[in-house]
Parts: sequence; structure tokens; C-alpha cells
Amino acid sequence: MTLSSQVKDGGLPWSGLLALSCAAFTAVLTELLPAGLLPAMAPPLGVAESRIGFLVTAYAAASFVAAIPLTAALRGLPRRPVLCGTLLGFAVSDALVALSSSYPLTVAARLLAGAMGGTLWAMLAGYAARMAPAERRGRAIAVVLAGITLALALGVPAGTALAGALGWRSAFGTLAVLAVLLVGWVRLRVPGFPGEPPHARVPLVRVAVRPGIRPVLSVTLFLLLGHQVMYTYLAPFAAHAGYGRTGVLLAVFGSATVAGIWLTGVLVDRVPRPALLTALALVAAVLPALGLGARLPGLLVGAVALWGVAFGGAPTLIQTALVDASGPADADVATSLQTTVYNAGIAAGSLTGGLALDAAGAGALPWTALPPVLLALATVAAGRRRAFPARRPAVATGANALAGSAAVAVACPAGDHAVRRRADGTGQ
Repeated sequence: MTLSSQVKDGGLPWSGLLALSCAAFTAVLTELLPAGLLPAMAPPLGVAESRIGFLVTAYAAASFVAAIPLTAALRGLPRRPVLCGTLLGFAVSDALVALSSSYPLTVAARLLAGAMGGTLWAMLAGYAARMAPAERRGRAIAVVLAGITLALALGVPAGTALAGALGWRSAFGTLAVLAVLLVGWVRLRVPGFPGEPPHARVPLVRVAVRPGIRPVLSVTLFLLLGHQVMYTYLAPFAAHAGYGRTGVLLAVFGSATVAGIWLTGVLVDRVPRPALLTALALVAAVLPALGLGARLPGLLVGAVALWGVAFGGAPTLIQTALVDASGPADADVATSLQTTVYNAGIAAGSLTGGLALDAAGAGALPWTALPPVLLALATVAAGRRRAFPARRPAVATGANALAGSAAVAVACPAGDHAVRRRADGTGQ
């Protein structure tokens, strides 16, 4: 069955979506693996453990800087070769880290990986949206973003265990091989979409000011800021609560995010607004519970589990809203903006949490995290008209007609730009 017929019949191209999910898995694992290998990597590279931690910072910084300019520069190229090139960039970076005995070379390899990550994250949601019929677009995005959750819940612990058994170089070498194998999978099962010719491209500024985009980006920033205040410093908070098993809390959180992403896949195309409001309200309720009752072990573990369920689903719901606001054809540009905002939220949350920890102790972390989460909740509540409508616009205006348009978009290069022009309200 061709992708066109799958879209027309309302099905999902599962093999292609799973390939994209594995790409997300590889990117997250590449980004976070050094954090679990600080003691092992430091002596061979001749640096302190803190400088190995900077390898994660280097990745995030490069992703922050590169996402928008690289996405803008690559918009005119066919999508599948860009995706394959990004995966090959990950393979080169991970191979260099596996072979390097030089810290500066390792940092350079991590900067390359970060640039590839910024490009990849700008592509994935839009790619998934273009592969699926309009009424199942949210579920397709959920399938792809499940790779993030699985990397956090399973990939990082498995990579750390592999490094413990065979050495940290083997872990990065395995990632390099995985990225190369993914290139083959993508070439076989992920459809090729055309790039945008110059006359059809919407300038980045016009995408950024489109109704609904800025509220979605604001929610991304507020949620990530609040989340990182707690998540980055979960270990000192657990110690403050008298619960010394940080690993258990991380495992509970990771497992709960899997449940959250599954639940979101069921709800995202039916009730996206209530689902997102519920997820953010749940995060907001968990934080005072942690602040007031963290010394009760049962309450602490239960609150972390609820936090994981809520946060596991929120990114998919937010990114689906972003794709709906931008239109699938301009999703790469919108998502590049979100990638930059996402990394800004991570950096701001980590910094804010560190300042709160130094100034007031670990007990202040939940109360520091609460205001930005409440701002995210208020922004969604206020965005009923454009950014977070009660029903997804593409579905509400006629799923069958849009599914037909999606089939045309797959079948001919001009179709996707026609969809984009209709989303803009121009070109009719």
C-alpha cells in the first residue's frame, strides 16, 4: 500500500513513523548519555567530571544556536536526504566520541551532534504530520515523540549499563551504528517530500507572528522552565525529603512518562484542549504536594508518578497545537522556533533551580517551579480561540476533505504548497 492510499484510507504508515521515532530515540540518547558516564569518561579524556558534564551543555548550546538558521537554509532541499544527512551527522559525531582521546575534539563532535539535533527536532513533527491524514495527525506525532520518552525511560539506563559492561566507547560506537542503520530504514520506509521552492516559502517572521504560534511557544517555555527547576535537582530534593533512592524516583518518573505518552496518543486527536489543560493542572497540583508532603515516602513516589504521566503527554499535545497553528508545510520552521525556545526553557529552568537551591535550599524547588507552570496553564486557558481550540481546526473543518488534500500532497510536489497557502489564507 502506498502512502497516498494510506492517507486516503485513514491509516497510518507505521513503519515510517517508527523510523522517525527511532531517530528521536537516537538523538535523545546521544544528547544525554555523557551525563551517566561522567566518572568513566573523565580519566581517558584527562579532565574533571564537571567538564564531561559540559558535553551535554555543548550539545544543547549548539542545538539552540543552529535550529533556526539551519532549518531556514535547508528548507529548499528534499526532506528525506536532509533527514538522512542529519542521521549520518549523528553517526559521525558518536563515532568521533567513541574514538577520541582529546577533550577539544570530543567537544567539537558534541557541537556537531547538537547542530544535527536542532535540525532533526525541527523536522520530526512536521514530517509526521505530512505522513498522516489530518484526523490522525496528533497520533502520528505522538508515535514519533514516543522515541523521546523511551530514550529517557529505557535508553539512557540501557546505554549506561552497556557502558558499564563493555566500556563507554562501546556505548557511543553502538549509537553510531544505530544511526547508520536508521539511514537505511528511512530510505526504505519514510516517504520523500519535496523542499519548498523560493516562491512558495513563507518567511520565518511571518510564521512566527501567525495567530496561535506565540502562545504555543510561550507554553513551551513556561512548562520547560518549571519542569527543569525540579527535574534537574531531583537528587538534592530527594535527599532533603529523606528519600535517598534517587534512581527509584527517576525510574518511576520514566515509566510514568511511557503511560502518559500512550494516553496522549488516545486523546490528542479527540480532546486535545481538555487533555492539555488536565496535564498542566496535574503538574501544577503535584508541585505543592511535593512542597508540603515530600517527607512521606508514599506521597513522594505517587506525586512523581503523576508528574511523569502529565509531563509525558504534554510535549505531544503542545507540538500538535503548534503544527495545527502553522500548517504542516510550515511545521519545520515553527518547530525550529520551538526547538530554540525548548532549549532556552531547559537552560533557564536549570539556572533558576540552581539559584533557588543555593539561596533557599531544596525545599524551595517546588514553589519555585510552580509559577511558570501556572503561567503555562493560564496561557492554554486563554488560548481557546487560536492556539488551543476545543477541537483541532483540521478535523473540525472536515477531516475527509483535508485527508484528501493530504493524499494530493503526497502524490505531487505542488500539493503540499497548496495546503500551505490554504493554511495561510492566501493563494486561493
